[in-house]
Amino acid sequence: MKKESNNLLSGFTLIELLVVISIISLLASIVLASLNSARVKARDARRKADLNQLRTALAFYYDSNNAYPGTGSAWFESENGCCGNYNSGNYIPGLTPAYISTLPRDLRGGAGTPQPTCGPWLQAYIYFSDTVNYTLLSHCAPEGTWTSSDGFYDPSRRTWAWRVCSSQTLCT
Repeated sequence: MKKESNNLLSGFTLIELLVVISIISLLASIVLASLNSARVKARDARRKADLNQLRTALAFYYDSNNAYPGTGSAWFESENGCCGNYNSGNYIPGLTPAYISTLPRDLRGGAGTPQPTCGPWLQAYIYFSDTVNYTLLSHCAPEGTWTSSDGFYDPSRRTWAWRVCSSQTLCT
């Protein structure tokens, strides 16, 4: 009597493994793209919240002093090397700690900007005031998309900045 042996190998073929790896890679890239989009939206929402917080603190400062913190004829910046005077990071003088505990910085901390219109400038908050009026920008920072109906829309810097001002006429 002859004994039959089963020499069949069980397992996956190379093609099957490659198909599965390709599907997993495709799904991973879709998930990572979605996460990046969510991160951009979260950073932009945080920038808008920072601008609102600074606007409120500046209003309290004005109520107490009948003037806004002045910068002379210079723009003060939150990141050294952006586009104005660094002023040791105190880009709105006299606002801390009485009106706001710390001055916020851009979430990317001055990292290079994805906005090609910004050239060599850094992502930063910048502030200018003659003590009667002020302009505060989230400079080279917005990463998502926005329209002219956005409350932070800056008609002078449509593609690379958001702005809040002491008066509506200054912001138009």
